[in-house]
Amino acid sequence: MLKSVTESFARVIHGLTVGHLTDHVIQRSKRMILDTLGVGFLGTSTDVFHKASEYSKIHSMDFDDTWHPATHPSGAVLPVLMALTEALPSSQKFSGLDLLLAFNVGIEVQGQLMHFSKEASDIPKRFHPPSVVGTLGSAAAASKFLGLSTAKCQEALAIAVSHAGAPMANAATQTKPLHIGNAARHGMESAFLAMLGLQGNKQVLDMQTGFGAFYANYSPQVLPNLDSHTWLLDQQDVAFKRFPAHLATHWVADAAVSIRKHLVTDRALLPTDCIERIVLRVPDVQYVNRPFPDSEHEARHSFQYVACATLLDGGITIPSFHKCQITRPQVRELLGKVELEHPWDNLPSFNTLYCEISITLSDGATFTECAETFYGHWRKPLSKEDLRGKFRANASSMLSCDIVERLIEIVENLEDLEDCSVLTTLLKGPSPPVMASKSI
Repeated sequence: MLKSVTESFARVIHGLTVGHLTDHVIQRSKRMILDTLGVGFLGTSTDVFHKASEYSKIHSMDFDDTWHPATHPSGAVLPVLMALTEALPSSQKFSGLDLLLAFNVGIEVQGQLMHFSKEASDIPKRFHPPSVVGTLGSAAAASKFLGLSTAKCQEALAIAVSHAGAPMANAATQTKPLHIGNAARHGMESAFLAMLGLQGNKQVLDMQTGFGAFYANYSPQVLPNLDSHTWLLDQQDVAFKRFPAHLATHWVADAAVSIRKHLVTDRALLPTDCIERIVLRVPDVQYVNRPFPDSEHEARHSFQYVACATLLDGGITIPSFHKCQITRPQVRELLGKVELEHPWDNLPSFNTLYCEISITLSDGATFTECAETFYGHWRKPLSKEDLRGKFRANASSMLSCDIVERLIEIVENLEDLEDCSVLTTLLKGPSPPVMASKSI
């Protein structure tokens, strides 16, 4: 019987095989992979991508998947596996099942770590979770893909803990995308350093002064042995965003769409001068409380902006966060009429939060609508066709239609792929001169 939490993680990372993968986990993880690849392609058009290293591109628009407890699970794992597939010698052939296994090991480690803390169930206040659990998920995925021994997996986790962490103060800035980019890079580096013999504390996940330093109520548990292993992804699906902004704003957008129908018919303009007051009843999440955002990154983290832009335009799209949209006079006028309320039962958890919106007109009439689950949430998943549509829209900014369709086909049949180099070749897209012309 293992007494060390850290050793139990290492044994699970080393010991899991493709035979442990369930059909449910395979299908869900393929959806995550397709979505993350598409978001990554779209991210190459952002200022953040051009100012920082390629490691950060997946999360540069806040468009990637979200799990519960709260983190973005795929962005710290998939880029590592794509990089390793391309960088390792051609004599080492990796199949689609190899990729799926390593990917799910990285996802599983993140989920297990978050379940060791009640604090992790809430939307974070102090640090950005992907920078913490994502770093260890990256290390785990890389360790699995590289075939590290149990002892080396244990060392990789220990090293990764010293690379982990980023403060929430940098949310809604251009620096936030670095959190996931660094998690991917640092986790992979941890696996390579472990291979080279670097050592860390072998009890790092067991200790309050180890991984517990990130959580005030950290209570780690030894993982069950492989005979009784069940995947967290089997039990809890992820959320896929329809527009690039903080997940909590998706409830606001859905509520605003519903209430707009009381104010506007067909394509008529919203009568902003007739609106006296807009009340959003949302959880108390301070870093998404931004009354007058001045940049696209602040707007992506603003309950107020998403509500007003949706009321004006009928929905939120990628261009909704362009500077010219944020600074529109009609938007600024509406923003001045928004108030936030925090009902006692509206807790800051992606699993339970809701948004209620009330609008009072100058004639005294009041309309109220509530969104309890938005389309794309794990309780209301995107359809297969809508997920494909999101991928097509994101990837077509960089790739031809033929390559986009081929990528969809490969990812949706990833378990049958014999050699992942086929995938990485397609991901490179056209030659650099063509890519440069498309990005102008």
